[in-house]
Amino acid sequence: MKILILGASQVGISIAEVLVGEENDVTVVDINKSILQQLQNRLDIRTVAGNAAHPSVLRAAGAEDASLILAVTNNDEINMVACQIAETFFATPTKIARIRAKEYLKNPDLFTNDSGFHIDVVISPEVIVKDHITRLIEFPGALQVLDFADGLVQLVGVKAVAGGALINCQLSELKEHMPNIEARVAAIYRDKEVITPVSETIIKEKDEVFFVAAREHIREVMKEMRGKSDKTKRIFIAGGGNIGLNLAKELEYKGYSVKLIEVSPERAERIADQVRKTVVLNGNAADAGLLLQENIESADVFCAVTERDEINILSAKLAKQLGAKRVMALVNRPAYVEHIEHHDINVIISPRVATIGSVLAHIRRGDVVAVHSLRRGRAEAIEAIAHGDKDSSKVIGKGVRDIPFPAGTGIGAIVRDEQVIIPNKETVIEAEDHVIIFMDDKACIRTIEALFQVDVSFI
Repeated sequence: MKILILGASQVGISIAEVLVGEENDVTVVDINKSILQQLQNRLDIRTVAGNAAHPSVLRAAGAEDASLILAVTNNDEINMVACQIAETFFATPTKIARIRAKEYLKNPDLFTNDSGFHIDVVISPEVIVKDHITRLIEFPGALQVLDFADGLVQLVGVKAVAGGALINCQLSELKEHMPNIEARVAAIYRDKEVITPVSETIIKEKDEVFFVAAREHIREVMKEMRGKSDKTKRIFIAGGGNIGLNLAKELEYKGYSVKLIEVSPERAERIADQVRKTVVLNGNAADAGLLLQENIESADVFCAVTERDEINILSAKLAKQLGAKRVMALVNRPAYVEHIEHHDINVIISPRVATIGSVLAHIRRGDVVAVHSLRRGRAEAIEAIAHGDKDSSKVIGKGVRDIPFPAGTGIGAIVRDEQVIIPNKETVIEAEDHVIIFMDDKACIRTIEALFQVDVSFI
């Protein structure tokens, strides 16, 4: 697929890395020639220097035959205009734009009406990350919480701890422990080893277990993995940028007790005017004296979301040492993400991983409606819709055991007419089923896509 990425921002670069790895034809446009040169030295891409909103620049980048334009510059207006020009001048099939300003986001008609900007998909990394953190707070102990089928199904990653009823039990005993709950363990990670679950597999303490269940059953399954979990009440947020402010607003609305630390006096004052119950503190989140003064030892969650990775890592580690029960840190740089030890920081939040699924869902072949990266991008879970009939589809009318899925791949759940089905080997795929598939190696995505593509000879 030929893809134009407008803007060599952190988001743009991260997405370019993934798309190049999947053998797409990628061109990156940015006004900064130095950044483009560095990218070209590192990745097999083409680059064009210039203003991404100028028709001549888009033409030079190959917009005339591009399948998708991804506008992710740091300027909302340039992203919006670039998509409009791509539609008007080049009839680009799919246009995705990064929009940050609330004034635009709260007026979706700007992007849906015929009189508005021609943008097919609006993504806001800040909103995606904020929602991701909120889900982690709502499910104490979760490493990742992912929605499928409009939230009817969730895939949750959790670390098994002593006290959980399923520790040292075989997966075949799941039904005995939870007779009225349907759940499927999709993958287990143990000391960097990937374990493909079978009925005889034993869950051990410290395993990272990814399981699929209907949304209403998630807490019960987590309880079996982790034992009794304390409720989250008191939350510290380090950083009053867009993510920190919007996270504070959402959490105070949900009834949590929130304290927000912002280093800039002017910014702290503006934030105080925009929140209702959040306590806004002006200071350095990595100041042990400030944290102790504010009773950090009583914090259920400390979440560092400043614009600097180093401050986030340092303040989260410090908060943990001073008694915060659970700490999270926003980390942009992949090199940092790879080398941080999880016993120091409970959850590493990668905007790159959280955001990229929003883009991949529009690049995957077949009718893939949701994509989530797992394990720092190594694994993937997707939601694909089975179209066609027994003659035109490779999956419809077949039992799960008869579908040639690659090794390390399996169906976690099926949603049929809003009913959640945890399939067994005899379950038959029907037309329009939403199928949630887990892959412990995303390199097999092309095989999965091919299975869910309708045979063109029958169209």
